[in-house]
Amino acid sequence: MSTNHVSGETIKQYYRVDRREIAFLRFIFEAYDGLAVLETLDPEAGLIVFHIAPGCEGDVETILQDLQKDIMMEPAPDPDKPELTIEN
Repeated sequence: MSTNHVSGETIKQYYRVDRREIAFLRFIFEAYDGLAVLETLDPEAGLIVFHIAPGCEGDVETILQDLQKDIMMEPAPDPDKPELTIEN
């Protein structure tokens, strides 16, 4: 899970989810007005990013933990930051 936090900006958390559940997840977070916005990065792969309002990380984490009981959801790397590789 990638977390970026710059004062005054949203915190980004990337996930891979069951693509059939993206609309449901969007609906859930729209109901929590101002808490987080879900953006679909790759609908076929189920890659999404939550843009979380500063100070709301705990609330979003609580919601996600509850949703993970019923929906396949796993942290994903930030696609804009390539993974570091160690060369021998």
